[in-house]
Amino acid sequence: QVQLVESGGGSVQAGGSLRLSCAASGDTSDRPNWGWFRQSPGKEREGVAAIGRDGTTRYADSAKARFTISKDNTEKTLYLQMNSLTPEDTAMYYCAANRNFPASLRAGMYSLWGRGTQVSVSP
Repeated sequence: QVQLVESGGGSVQAGGSLRLSCAASGDTSDRPNWGWFRQSPGKEREGVAAIGRDGTTRYADSAKARFTISKDNTEKTLYLQMNSLTPEDTAMYYCAANRNFPASLRAGMYSLWGRGTQVSVSP
C-alpha cells in the first residue's frame, strides 16, 4: 500500500524559509498528480501548490512568488520550498496525490494523503 510521509516542518521566524519533503513508498504511478495543502485550527484545508504529471504547476495566490513545488525524477519525492514565511503560513502541511486531476488545488480531488508536518512561523 502506498504511503506518503511528510518531513521538513518546524518553527521559524517571519522572513525565514523551510523546505518540506514528501516521500512516497510503493508504486505511485497510478497517482501521478501531487499537491501540497495546509490546515490551521478552525479553518478548512486549503490547496497551496500542485504539480501535474507533465510538470504543470499551480499555486494559491498566497503562495505565488514565495513557494515552489517540485518533484524528483523518480516521481517518489515531492518538495515545497517556502520562502519569506509569515505567521499566516502557520499550519499543518499535507502532501497528497491523485489519479486524474493534474495541478488541482481542490482537496476533494485527492485520494491519497500523508499525515502532515507542522509549520510554525513566529513574528
